[in-house]
Amino acid sequence: MNDPVRPVFHGFEQIPLREYAERAYLDYSMYVVLDRALPFIGDGLKPVQRRIIYAMSELGLNASAKPKKSARTVGDVIGKFHPHGDSACYEALVLMAQPFSYRYPLIEGQGNFGSTDDPKSFAAMRYTESKLTPIAEVLLGELGHGTVDWTPNFDGTLEEPTWLPARLPHLLLNGTTGIAVGMATDVPPHNLNEVVSACVRLLDDPEATVADLCEHVRGPDYPTAAEIITPAADLRAMYETGHGSVRARATFVKEGQNIVVTALPYQVSPGKVIEQIAAQMRAKKLPWLEDIRDESDHANPVRVVLIPRSNRIDVDQLMGHLFATTDLEKSYRVNLNIIGRDGRPQVKDLRSLLLEWLSFRSDTVTRRLQHRLDKVERRLHLLEGLLVAFLNLDEVIRIIRTEDEPRAVLQARFELSDDQVDYILETRLRQLARLEEMKIRGEQDELDRERDQLIATLGSKAKLRKLIKDELLADAKKFGDERRSPLVARDAAQALAETDLVASEPVTVVLSQKGWVRAAKGHDVDASTLSYREGDGLLAAVRGRSTQQVAFLDSSGRAYSTLAHGLPSARGNGEPLTARFSPAAGTSFVAMASGEADARFTLASSAGYGFVTRFENLVGRQKAGKAMLTLPEGARVLQPAPVASVEGDRIVAVTSAGHLLAFPVSELPELDRGKGNKIIEIPKAKRGTERVVAVAAVPAGGSLLVHSGARTMTLSWRDLEAYLGARGSRGGLLPRGWQKVDALSIE
Repeated sequence: MNDPVRPVFHGFEQIPLREYAERAYLDYSMYVVLDRALPFIGDGLKPVQRRIIYAMSELGLNASAKPKKSARTVGDVIGKFHPHGDSACYEALVLMAQPFSYRYPLIEGQGNFGSTDDPKSFAAMRYTESKLTPIAEVLLGELGHGTVDWTPNFDGTLEEPTWLPARLPHLLLNGTTGIAVGMATDVPPHNLNEVVSACVRLLDDPEATVADLCEHVRGPDYPTAAEIITPAADLRAMYETGHGSVRARATFVKEGQNIVVTALPYQVSPGKVIEQIAAQMRAKKLPWLEDIRDESDHANPVRVVLIPRSNRIDVDQLMGHLFATTDLEKSYRVNLNIIGRDGRPQVKDLRSLLLEWLSFRSDTVTRRLQHRLDKVERRLHLLEGLLVAFLNLDEVIRIIRTEDEPRAVLQARFELSDDQVDYILETRLRQLARLEEMKIRGEQDELDRERDQLIATLGSKAKLRKLIKDELLADAKKFGDERRSPLVARDAAQALAETDLVASEPVTVVLSQKGWVRAAKGHDVDASTLSYREGDGLLAAVRGRSTQQVAFLDSSGRAYSTLAHGLPSARGNGEPLTARFSPAAGTSFVAMASGEADARFTLASSAGYGFVTRFENLVGRQKAGKAMLTLPEGARVLQPAPVASVEGDRIVAVTSAGHLLAFPVSELPELDRGKGNKIIEIPKAKRGTERVVAVAAVPAGGSLLVHSGARTMTLSWRDLEAYLGARGSRGGLLPRGWQKVDALSIE
């Protein structure tokens, strides 16, 4: 029988590419989640942060030491524990040293560590020095007391702590942000006193709910003094679900007529806010402000001065607009997604987070006490052997001097352990003085008391909880401070409409024949006397106010609109409307109107059709305009005629043949858009040559001005009765010599 063929190993494994790619990506994902982006609940640190803190402690850079170059620390970190880029490592170090980034900085930096205006403007690591702050002792103080597990570093030459034995829930104190693969974390910073108070509440009452804990942890506490305006109910819901958002708003005071911003939201720079406000001022969207200055310095880290144009401006309304349109008010995402004690990432509510941390702290304290108990019992064991040797000193000396194997003889003679014999043999002669017995017995008594106390604490959950509670309160007393971010109930900020920001002033809007527009202040402007570009001239001019919209009609009957305030000054030639709107190719702007939203206008075409419409129907925000007036073939758009009263006004239309018709406005329908109804009759035979020249709405008791060349004829209200007729009729013929009409206007 033949032997089975054994597979030949070629030094590599063959697997499908799909399987390899899936395995490699999952491995990478888990590495990013667990070893880079998300913090551990115990010490609240990411691996790079933990390694920086540990490396600095190994370098002896505690709070009382002299600082060393940051490059020294970064070199140790990346050379011993964290084999990644030095720039990323140094940036993590800088972040922990910035008082405007960390609520409780773990590192004290000397040199340029950035500013609120530009947090990344820090100097290179070869120029700066750093050491740990006093509060870092909370993370490191129990490191050598058997409280953590140790793991080999990346090359197996050293060991590093798997976590740090934090005495406080550092995760909530400084918060953290991180983006992993498929998940992220955003934990805001909190006040130390409030977090400790919540922990104590849970120790005293393990059944406390999130609502109960929110009586202590009232909300996040950022490093800045900006107000937190998120309602208390929303904050409670955030802590109950583990995700939500927090809104922070800048604070300001009035100094005379000026407005001074004294605090900005977390991670908002004064320079960025000033640029946002200045951009609105340049775009003429903030006419209430005269100027803005940055007076921030070392004494006043945030001092942005806003100078209003007058003292009549509503400060609260102005600031509400700025809150809504700039980073003076900012929203922060909250996502309490952290790595739990089971090594898995999970979004936790406030109660679950604190309970799990207290469990971590309980295990840490237990390990610390057990470690100390082991040391005490070992010391007592050694002292017991030493006391036996001291009481039999002559015999011990004789055995040591005469026996070839004194260790074995001593062990057999006095029933000593290996450790006790070794300790006796290593004892110096000077320790055998007469008073040494009293010292040994005194140390034994002291260690006996400590052992009893340790055993009692380890054997009682109540005593263990009390010890944890006392240590929390002691750290809170030592490192705690007042809340910086006040919790204030505020109404939501509302951006003002552009018309609310603009002073209401009379303006005259001028449109040229080639579609250039401009606005002159006042209503006493003679548009015909303005200068125009070569080959251009006046087409139309309307009076309005700076707060009103101006509507433009193109030759296809589409309407476009913009604020009168935003139009260029009449001191120049203006700007082409095509820079603001996008009319169809081959069309031109031929008419315009301005007024309040409920004002009425008569829209008509040269074919003799039209309708009455509200001005708001002419207003649209689309650059391509909106269809408004439907034109019969060959017809053109006439200048809209403002209607003062639907009940008392008369519509007057005049044709190029001199026929003039007047009829009540009420006979013309009011439409939103369309072709409209017939205004005046143009015989079918003359429709190619005769057209409507102009339409006007004469108010009751008013007069109509008929313009023919350089001449003007006035028709009073009574004179118009001669031309009254039914809508759609032919009307009356104007006197000989006045039948060539150029325009109509109202006196």
